[in-house]
Amino acid sequence: MFVFGDSIVDNGNNNYLDSFAKSNYLPYGIDFYRGPTGRFCNGRTIIDFLAYEDANTVEKMLHGVNFASAAAGILDQTGQFLGDRFSLGQQIANFKSSSEELRNKMGGKNMSQFLAKSITMVVVGSNDYINNYLLPTLYVTSYYYTPQDYANLLIERYTQNLLELYNAGLRKIFLAGVGPLGCIPNQLATNFTPPGECVSNVNEIVGMFNERLKSLVDQLNSDHHDAVFVYGNTFGAVNDMLNSPSNYGFRVTDEGCCGVGRNQGQITCLPLSVPCRNRNEYVFWDAFHPTEAVNAVLAKKAYVGASSDCHPINVQQMAQM
Repeated sequence: MFVFGDSIVDNGNNNYLDSFAKSNYLPYGIDFYRGPTGRFCNGRTIIDFLAYEDANTVEKMLHGVNFASAAAGILDQTGQFLGDRFSLGQQIANFKSSSEELRNKMGGKNMSQFLAKSITMVVVGSNDYINNYLLPTLYVTSYYYTPQDYANLLIERYTQNLLELYNAGLRKIFLAGVGPLGCIPNQLATNFTPPGECVSNVNEIVGMFNERLKSLVDQLNSDHHDAVFVYGNTFGAVNDMLNSPSNYGFRVTDEGCCGVGRNQGQITCLPLSVPCRNRNEYVFWDAFHPTEAVNAVLAKKAYVGASSDCHPINVQQMAQM
């Protein structure tokens, strides 16, 4: 499995809490003696779940590299105010450099077969909105691009990135859509949203990107018959959890578990913070990221989900090809 994207799937490779977090994951995001470690979840991420989802496919999916980077986006400028990060393009450059070294050891034919059988997970795009387009005080993109034009810009750049992965030899590529960002605590607080409501215009903007991404998947599958591209409906999955939380065992949908209320939407969960005890009842871990409980649902929907969750097939079907 090769992973590209942002903090939703990042394993702690470059955030400013690395030195603390890496030694305290145990192996995930909570040290029960000292609290949160700085990882962007209270436990396993979607990738953690998928890598071990089924014993029959573990050998196919266990090996690989996670190139994801916190604050990363499709655009190079995204997240720049947060410090060091690797954009999607830079992540792909790192992958190509690493795979070339591996190719020299494995041989061309073996390497091509290895890459063609590997699963590629790409989870990116959220930061291009919450850490770019939706921050007009720091970025000018919202002044130069309408929401439609910005979505087109992202998809144009994203297409180039995906073709690079294809040309590098990867053939099974899962692309997660962007979730309902208008419902995360950060946006609720920033926009002073009334209780029980999301920021509808933000969800509409994100929807434009998702619509284009799903269409891109169809186009890529049509153009490349030796590969399979899959669209993951993250927006629909998270939206269902928010609209029908009791069906999933959730109770709190508008506040983060780790000290983040509706009036504290800019806060992320820092080491030594005191998180809530009933973490499985919260949709959000902090102002931006889902809890392990949500990640478990998302991973299952990605792995064995119906066509409404994954288009045109799910990860299990892709792994068996």
